[in-house]
Amino acid sequence: MPVSRLDPIASPLPAYTPATLHGAAAVYAVAGLPVFPCAPGEKRPLTEHGFHDATTDLRQVERWWRRTPEANIGIATGTGVDVLDIDVHALGTGFPELRSLRQAGLVDGWAQAVRSPSGGLHLYYPSGQGRELRSWSRGQAHLDFRGRGGYIIAPPSTVLTEHGLRRYEVIARGRHPRPVDADAIRDLLTPTPEPRTPSAAPGGVVDAGRLAEWVSRLPEGNRNAGLFWAACRLTEAGLSLAETQAVLEPAGIAAALDAREITATIRSAHRTTQLTPTPPTSSPGAASASSGLRR
Repeated sequence: MPVSRLDPIASPLPAYTPATLHGAAAVYAVAGLPVFPCAPGEKRPLTEHGFHDATTDLRQVERWWRRTPEANIGIATGTGVDVLDIDVHALGTGFPELRSLRQAGLVDGWAQAVRSPSGGLHLYYPSGQGRELRSWSRGQAHLDFRGRGGYIIAPPSTVLTEHGLRRYEVIARGRHPRPVDADAIRDLLTPTPEPRTPSAAPGGVVDAGRLAEWVSRLPEGNRNAGLFWAACRLTEAGLSLAETQAVLEPAGIAAALDAREITATIRSAHRTTQLTPTPPTSSPGAASASSGLRR
């Protein structure tokens, strides 16, 4: 697919990258983006300390790619660029959530759009000056943010997929790049209950039936996130993994979610809640079926 050139302004990315991995790595480094080599056809770093070894030193870049000419290019994010990673895989796709983010005006200002080998999308943004944005993941939404503490595989790298080697490909360059508000995106993707009066849940007990009914009516784009949130609330209320699945699995199916996806989401919520228990000051049972996603 040809690149759509929209007169990039102050983009942190080079306007052109060579077709060779060695040449592209050098061009990224010259542009001020710290790079490091990854295994050919993979995302695994070849350096001892991974993305922590990323550099803009051309002599080091030359040594790395002279040693392994087919090495993929890793770019350490959080310095120069941040990346919004929209996944596509067997358990789902992040594109419905991306549409919601676009409608909310939260994903404008990208400098470059890259199609990933899986058919997903990487949106590159200039890093904000004086503000550190840490990497985070919202697996239930199939969307990740690569900021400080992360890295991305950059074009023209290739990754081995079930369909063979597939390339990371620049498909568009943006107009007027600007930093992305990753905190606002994370908040939107994190389902939270709407404000409510304490009396709405007598005794602080979760109404599992009403919660399941709410999950069954979730609209497209919010279903995975809503199921994850509901599973967390039931786990916090003391239900076992099997009990939570028994309550929410039929509701997830009614909401047109895939059975494997439902199981994976509920298990992920159960693990997350056990690892990060609700602070004593909060009320785990204060959720009701009328709770929604913050917009």
